[in-house]
Parts: sequence; C-alpha cells; structure tokens
Amino acid sequence: MRVIAGTFRSRPLQPIRDLDIRPTSDRLRETLFNVLTSGNPQALERSVWLDLFAGTGAVGIEAISRGAATVYFVEASRPATELIRQNLKSLGVADGFRMMAQKSAPALTQLEAQGVQANFVFLDPPYRLQEAYGQTLEALASLTLAAGALVIVEHEKRFDPGESFGSLQRLRKLKQGDAALSFYRRLKDRHNSVAK
Repeated sequence: MRVIAGTFRSRPLQPIRDLDIRPTSDRLRETLFNVLTSGNPQALERSVWLDLFAGTGAVGIEAISRGAATVYFVEASRPATELIRQNLKSLGVADGFRMMAQKSAPALTQLEAQGVQANFVFLDPPYRLQEAYGQTLEALASLTLAAGALVIVEHEKRFDPGESFGSLQRLRKLKQGDAALSFYRRLKDRHNSVAK
C-alpha cells in the first residue's frame, strides 16, 4: 500500500494485519482521485475532508498529500487509529488532521456542533455492515456541508447503497473489479457535476 500522488507520492503505508479491515486498494484510490481532479489538478487544495470508517487512513492521507487543508479521520477501532497515527508520523505529518476514535454517528453530531463543513466525505464501512451505508448517508443528508460538497461511498459492486438519501442524490456510480464508488451531491448543488 502506498501514497499515489502529491507531496508523499510513492511513500509506503503500513497495512492493518489481523484486523477485520479492508483498505481501499491503490488502484481504486488512484481512480477516485483521478475523477476528483479531472480537469482541475488543484481541486483538492485547501479542502476539508471527512474520512469515515477510516481504517488505515489511506484515503485521508492521499487527500493530505494532494493539498487538503484538514482531514478528520473517524474510526472506532483503537488499533486502526493507532496505525493511522503511525502512518502520519512516518510521513512527517504533524498537523492538518484530527483523529476521532469513535463511531461515525456521534462524530458527525460533534462535527456539526463545531461548525465543520466538509468539501469531501468518504465513507467505506465494512462491506458486511450494509445497514451502515444507509444510516450514515441519511445522517450526512441532514448535516451542513460546504457548498458543492461531494459524498463518495465505496461498496461492493453487487451491493447498491441507494440512489437518494434526503437531499443527497447519486450522480455517478463507477465500478472497478469487485468494488464500486458511488458519488452523491445535494440536489441544489447538482450543477457542480462529477467528471464522467
């Protein structure tokens, strides 16, 4: 596992061993960030990210490498949060992130109370926890996100998390191998399209 591009390009990330956590593959991460920066290589600079069910933190770390201002790593597993800290330390990242060692629902409530408005939200629950997709997307639909914010969901190709959740509407579904990425945006923000 490695950082794909940006400041920490090609630097290795430590995987999680002996835990029920499936990191986003390098290939899928590369596809995701190619979509997000298509036509605008600076699209992620100074952005705010929520990396929910963060696991190894690979997606949030990739965002930091590509210029994100702040990444909130939300992960309930203590061993996983320690691994994220170790990966950040190995890269020399001392600021621009916040670790939230808790479940996503209370973390989202806390972030909303603090006035955090994310530009990008990435969520990747364990595939077996299918109910977590709908619950988290419903919660996100009621939060105050930045204008034009994009919610990205990684899921199994044969599982469909749904087309809409409150004001969130799916714009695109991209399949790769056994995995898929679904991109959501608020209905009022749909004029800001996702690269096709």
